[in-house]
Amino acid sequence: MTNNCSLLSRFSFCTTSLLLLLSSTVQAEEYVAGQIGKIHSRPSSIPSAEVEPLDFIHAVPNASVTTQEEGEPDTYFSADELINNDQLETVTAIGNVNIMRGNITVIADKVVYNKREDVVTAIGNVILVEESGNVVFSDYVELTDQMSQGIMNNVKVVMADETRVSATKFRRLEKDNKEMDNAVYSPCSVCTGKDPLWQLKARKVKHDAESQDIIYNDAYLELKGIPVLYTPYFSHPDPTVKRRSGFLFPSIGSTGYLGQYITPKYFLAIDDHQDITFSPSFTADRGILWGGTINKYGEKGYISATGTFINAEERLGYEEDKEFGDKRNRGNLFLTGRYELNDYWVADTDINYASDRYYLKDISLPQKDNTWLTSRASLQGFDNRNYANISAYYYKLVTYLDLPINEEKPLVLPLMSYENVGDPNRYGAYSKTTFDFASVLRDEESSAQRLTMINSWNLPYTSPYGEKYKLVASVKSDLYYVDNYLNPKDETFSGTVGRVFPQVGLEWRLPFIKATETSRHIVEPVIVAVAAPNGGNKEDKIPNEDSQDIEFDDTNILNLDRYAGYDRNDTGSRISYGFNWSTYGDIMGRSSAFIAQSYFFKKNESFDRNIDTNSDSYFSDYVGRINATPNEYVDLNYRFALDKDDLKLTYSELSASLGPDIFRAYISYIYLQNSPSAILQGYNERQELYTALNMKMTQDWSLEVYNRQDLADMDRSLEYGGSVIYEDECFKFIVNLRHYNYISSEYDNDFEYTATFVLKTLGSFGSE
Repeated sequence: MTNNCSLLSRFSFCTTSLLLLLSSTVQAEEYVAGQIGKIHSRPSSIPSAEVEPLDFIHAVPNASVTTQEEGEPDTYFSADELINNDQLETVTAIGNVNIMRGNITVIADKVVYNKREDVVTAIGNVILVEESGNVVFSDYVELTDQMSQGIMNNVKVVMADETRVSATKFRRLEKDNKEMDNAVYSPCSVCTGKDPLWQLKARKVKHDAESQDIIYNDAYLELKGIPVLYTPYFSHPDPTVKRRSGFLFPSIGSTGYLGQYITPKYFLAIDDHQDITFSPSFTADRGILWGGTINKYGEKGYISATGTFINAEERLGYEEDKEFGDKRNRGNLFLTGRYELNDYWVADTDINYASDRYYLKDISLPQKDNTWLTSRASLQGFDNRNYANISAYYYKLVTYLDLPINEEKPLVLPLMSYENVGDPNRYGAYSKTTFDFASVLRDEESSAQRLTMINSWNLPYTSPYGEKYKLVASVKSDLYYVDNYLNPKDETFSGTVGRVFPQVGLEWRLPFIKATETSRHIVEPVIVAVAAPNGGNKEDKIPNEDSQDIEFDDTNILNLDRYAGYDRNDTGSRISYGFNWSTYGDIMGRSSAFIAQSYFFKKNESFDRNIDTNSDSYFSDYVGRINATPNEYVDLNYRFALDKDDLKLTYSELSASLGPDIFRAYISYIYLQNSPSAILQGYNERQELYTALNMKMTQDWSLEVYNRQDLADMDRSLEYGGSVIYEDECFKFIVNLRHYNYISSEYDNDFEYTATFVLKTLGSFGSE
């Protein structure tokens, strides 16, 4: 429950400001009364037919004054008439009383200060306006005991966010306690003669300042004037309490595995920096799903962990799964943490674990559609132009689909890297040194340890004609110890092996710019030449652990090394060339395009043979991208690869957002041919289309629907669903439905259903 649901808590600041302001008003009135002798000679606005004041009553028309206490903001005071009664010891301001102090303004028909009784009274159309936009209305305000206590009748408050509070009486008691009688709160718009969509009512609301609690007696929630929820008593912390133990709103939902469920939540505040949330789910089909979250925050870091656990009978089909077997205890853990050891070193971790490959999907948890869960722990150091990292990685297979994947993923412990970028010399040239060590461990298959050093020299240069050059010369040295490596020739190798790989690259660019009053066009040819030795990867002795993700596309065609890791070198000399085009302006909006191709001096080098095994040409396919946002109704991004001979698409990826807000369409399409890579063989052609529509049917109602379609082998919907949303100024209702048609029989025709109800400023009930 959020603290801002309190009627009194949102109202007390306004009334406290009013008390303080009226206190300053007394000072202003006493000041005016003391100056009567000086200003009594001013023309009187009292009609001559009226009875003149007695000699102990002094009337000052059009009274106005400014006062200031030391260290306090100025107080500005004005009224149509100010009367000082020496006999009754009262000071009275009548007509259009305006009091301004700091950023607070008070308006009233009449303000009376009784010095003998120490009572300040504001009568008639009392209005308090704060800088925040909050406005308080009242018929009658009475302050006593040096303005520390008081009463307000028929109070109405309009907050800056247009929420409303009203009460028949407000009392400020001793020790800063406060009470409201017959209080009503609602953030909903109110039409004359109609009930708001929802409102919260209470016979009495009390603020206990010492315990910092808001206490309700006989409170109930109304929907369209109909009581739907009643409680004789409940309490929660006031807004000054940042965190306190207590129950939160529960969640509800339904999945194919759990059935219907409800999740109550209890928040335990251990101290200002530690908390635990208990969130067990009571399910219809699987008993209790235990869950919780732990957070700990410190000056130098934090740690946050969330997890679930269930003891459930095996689901049909699990008995035959070699990993799941007859296990009943299932669970997961997601943990993140960060700690700053000093000004230079930071430790962080990201642990992701699931007991079996089906668990995340069964429970509908984050990362449920991932193939692998990756866990990492690292120590990073930063010092000027130096960077160091020591890490460990662990992988766990969690996909529920039958894919050609080796399930035994390695433990990487440790992975260490160090990088130093030297200071540029007078010509702008700088050196860069990289050290990288990796130890890849497996129980049964091959293991390897690698030490890599890369020394490079870099010289960027811009000519007087606008040409941009960059010259890079590097030498990469590797030393490996390999154990039980089965190479592509089906031979096993164990032992030590080393290699040295030099490389030189030169990049040239020349941007041409045409600028007008409304647009700017840029055309930029690019040429990158790379000289490197042929062969030398020693693939029969060195396993490929970190360079398996091979993709030749627009993002790496101009790179000096197109591999993602260190285990494979991008051998062979080549020239890559392409064109960048972009335009910016009022008419065309923002658009850009890029296309490029490579020429290889020798065929079937390391990287090249993984992208086109059947070609006899020295030229690569064309790769490129198009980005277009001509106006607010179109946002398009397209990446592609074209066969160099017949210009047929070999890769196509499209994402687009089209239309106005009332009818917005989202399209995502991907097409990928059978991979020619020897590493990725076994993957079939992929062709998938994702479509979604977001429709604003009325001012309050909206509809979202989506479908993910397999256009290749299966040619069927993999997943579809949607959301129905109602939202106005005070209420939000969301219903989500998802239906799955996966290849795995375990999840064919599986579904998820969630519903969420949000009473704005009060809280929410439903599914997260």
